[in-house]
Amino acid sequence: MNLSVLVPTSLVREAEDQREATRKLGYVARAAAVFRANELVVFPDEDGENKWGGEFVETVLRYAATPPYLRKEVWGKRDELRYAGILPPVLVSSTTAGDSDETPALREGIVTEVGPDDRVRVNCGMQHPISLFIPPGMDIAKGERVAVRISSREPVRARIVDEPLPGFDVSRMDLTEALGRPDAGVRIATSRYGESLSVPRLGDLTARITDAGGMTVAFGSPGRGLPDMLGMSPEDVADVEPSVGPGFDLWLNTIPRQGSEVVRTEEAMFASLASLTLTE
Repeated sequence: MNLSVLVPTSLVREAEDQREATRKLGYVARAAAVFRANELVVFPDEDGENKWGGEFVETVLRYAATPPYLRKEVWGKRDELRYAGILPPVLVSSTTAGDSDETPALREGIVTEVGPDDRVRVNCGMQHPISLFIPPGMDIAKGERVAVRISSREPVRARIVDEPLPGFDVSRMDLTEALGRPDAGVRIATSRYGESLSVPRLGDLTARITDAGGMTVAFGSPGRGLPDMLGMSPEDVADVEPSVGPGFDLWLNTIPRQGSEVVRTEEAMFASLASLTLTE
């Protein structure tokens, strides 16, 4: 099942400093990993941004999604990553499996050298980069990220495979573009003014998500929800039809008994995705 999570560039608007903004983004990345999101899309909300905008948000999230053994090589030193050391570990399950020979691990690697005889050297978290054959039909360049299936560490037995990389991708695009993709599935906007999620409603919605092959779930930022970003009133949200507005199929209140005046984006992600990813 495909799961796309959309967050605004303004999601760290209330952070007091860069350290706190980085920590907040770390929990957003954690939520994406915990609920097996395929991608985390950052969409523009320039009117709601404070000190840190889209480039900062995207960079920190991309860094958080990068396996620890590749971060130094991929990112080097950047001002946006000054406090990257406080990011909580993402620990994508498919990259941490396979420490024994019993369970082959799928790991992300980066090509450090392209050699003769259809071989490349790949840094994939082993003690040294390893030499691997390029699978037939694949064209691989230096610096490219590849999926590596490791079946043994001692002796090393591994191969490059044409499979999706572990974890989630991070990209930046307009909200309308993200909602208009053919694999978007059920397009859900989260808002306290939306339809309240209940146990009976969840059962119907789960079946609908399964039939659609997944879902795209969009979140607002603290003090500036999706309706505000889109110039909609609470009444507009209640009355909106699926064919009206920016392209959502429904507006959903996933925390109907909200006890705090403001729910932070990372809190809303954990609360919402915990319900929406339940299986029948």
